[in-house]
Amino acid sequence: MDTSLIQLILLLLLGALYLPIIFFSIQRRDEGYAAATWLVVLYSLLAMVVNVTEAIWQNPDNAFALQEIQIYTALTLASLLMIALQVFLKRETWWLWAGLWAVWVIGLSLLLTNSLDLPEVVWTNGEFALFRNRLSPAWATLGWLILAIGFILTLANANRQSRQPLSRNRLNYWWAPITFMLINDILLFSGITLYGQPFRLATAVTAAYVIGTHRVPDLRNILRRGLIYLAVVIAIVGIYVAFFLLLQTLFSRTGNFNPLIAGAFVSLMLAILFTPLTGIVSRTINTWMRGDQYDASLTLHRYSESISNILDMDRLASIAVGIMLEAMQIERGFLFLVDPERQSDGSKRYKLRSARSPEERQIVAVELDENGVLASYFTREQRPLLQYDLDLLPTFRAASPFERDWFNQLRAEVYIPIFAKKQWIGLLAFGPKLSGNRYSSSDLSVLSAHANQTAVALENARLVDNLMRLNQEMRQARRALEKSNQELERIDHAKSDFISIASHELRTPLTVIKGYAEMLMDDSKLDQNLKIMMKRIHEGTLRLHEVMDSMFDIAQIDARSLKPHLQAVELGHVLQEVCLEQASTVKEREQFLSVDLPSLPHVKADLHLLRKLFHHITRNAVKFTPNNGKIAIIGHHIPSIINLPNGGVEIIISDSGVGVDPNVREIIFTKFYQPGELGKHSTSKTRFKGGGAGLGLALSKGIVEAHGGRIWVESAGYDEVNFPGSQFHIILPLSKLEKGESQKMSEAIKFEVMKSGE
Repeated sequence: MDTSLIQLILLLLLGALYLPIIFFSIQRRDEGYAAATWLVVLYSLLAMVVNVTEAIWQNPDNAFALQEIQIYTALTLASLLMIALQVFLKRETWWLWAGLWAVWVIGLSLLLTNSLDLPEVVWTNGEFALFRNRLSPAWATLGWLILAIGFILTLANANRQSRQPLSRNRLNYWWAPITFMLINDILLFSGITLYGQPFRLATAVTAAYVIGTHRVPDLRNILRRGLIYLAVVIAIVGIYVAFFLLLQTLFSRTGNFNPLIAGAFVSLMLAILFTPLTGIVSRTINTWMRGDQYDASLTLHRYSESISNILDMDRLASIAVGIMLEAMQIERGFLFLVDPERQSDGSKRYKLRSARSPEERQIVAVELDENGVLASYFTREQRPLLQYDLDLLPTFRAASPFERDWFNQLRAEVYIPIFAKKQWIGLLAFGPKLSGNRYSSSDLSVLSAHANQTAVALENARLVDNLMRLNQEMRQARRALEKSNQELERIDHAKSDFISIASHELRTPLTVIKGYAEMLMDDSKLDQNLKIMMKRIHEGTLRLHEVMDSMFDIAQIDARSLKPHLQAVELGHVLQEVCLEQASTVKEREQFLSVDLPSLPHVKADLHLLRKLFHHITRNAVKFTPNNGKIAIIGHHIPSIINLPNGGVEIIISDSGVGVDPNVREIIFTKFYQPGELGKHSTSKTRFKGGGAGLGLALSKGIVEAHGGRIWVESAGYDEVNFPGSQFHIILPLSKLEKGESQKMSEAIKFEVMKSGE
């Protein structure tokens, strides 16, 4: 076959090999490196076009022109590769190199078109001459040389500035396309012809690979394995030759030397020595290259024994991080507790707070949204995350700047989530290794196993920590409550003192006013209009006197000095008297009041206090029942039970009024309680929902409890439209009968009070 045809086929074949590179680059393109990918595609297209042109334009007469075209192409391709490197490194200065290439192109245009009107011989000293037609290749070569130096300096500087081994490892792969480019172009400038420029093809392949592959193999590991393999091979060959020569020297003189037996013996010795020899060589090279050497199973066993009984969070954090820092020779490490917090809108946020000793620098906590990129990754994947991936993968670009800055400030390289019962409870973060090596897949497996062992201990420590924190909060709350109670007691005591003093001091002037008012009312000579005025003064005085009496009784109840004067009392007669006192008010309000009491046993009580008790309860029912409402009083005998060993009597006063809110059933029996807005209340004793001093129910409760009884209210709720009503229950205990004494019973009482005309 003709040589030129073979060259043509070879060139076309090399040109066609650029197509898979182009397809690979487009398919594997990363959003973060899209511009760099398209630059490599453009590099491959231009190199392919030059190869095809060289294949088609095969003519010895055009050799010089093809040589110049290759030189100009080398400059352009080197510029494209430099711009791709700058874009890959996220450098904003890529346009400077694009501008430099443009300057060189303009210079070439001026030289090729002789726009500067240069002579054929630009310079000569008689012996050497510089021709104008050689300026263009020289100018292109100078530009290429600047680019080559720029490549080396840029990559070395980027490698030095990178703090992540994974990034440095990926940057080291850039030396391959740069080296291939330098070899190809140096041969080209030296005049050595390589058909199809195969090193240029290798440049495109390696550049496409390093840009399109996120996790490239570890070069240091590859080099370490290669050196171990080479050293073992050399050692085996050396031992084999040494042993064979030794045996030959020892047995050749005796005439019994057999090469086959000697070779078999040496092979047996090598088989015996192979494993220890490989181990020695591996350890030596690993030590020399600062390789990682630790026993994973021993480390995990030691860690498991160390944390088995730790319940203190700070100590657990120190041991959990410290053991791995020591075993794997890691620069720094952190343990974070993850607290899920439910927000007001129903969403969940994970709060990461560091578990560190008090003397260590505390790290500001961060909150991750459950739907955020980082929290979703940890809860969904439940596997380690590398800072390298967080920085470069498109998946994590949606993370908020605050979250990214928080993780960057840790200066960690790997994050391992800790889960217990499918709940995210912690996070381990480890910085770079002291050796500068990257975290391998086996390292990540060890750290994940480490996190799994930490989960149970961390959960127990969290429970203890939460319990201690809860106890501390409870102690603080109890101290605050005790302080508040003391303050309330002081205020209540001051209020009781005020009530006692006011009731004592106001009684005397009120008695004087009441007496003189009655005297003036009885004076026949007094003008009739003045008598009406005196009557109103007298009514107001009686009202004030009643309030003062209630305040005095409340003061006695607060001071626990209310002593009932016990005597046999017929409850029916007391209730009848009270209801008759309320008859005018009931008729005025057009209400219906009924009393239906069976024959009830006499109770030993203070007659005066019982009148006050039923007066306040009955008047309260009238006041909070609307016009045309109903009030009913019933009662029954309670037989002997646990709380009433001698039995008792229960009186129930029901009404069809506004009712009582279930949330204030106990509060209404406190002093000065007023339902609704106090400012809107009327002081009238008969008006619907008329106000008062707010002492009636408090006094009623004090009277009942002074007799050893109980009072409470039942109601469906407070409603001023439907009027659910309320029922006040009063239980008074019966006294123990003396020997020979029989229980006295009152007569049954039944009567009604209704509005006029019925």
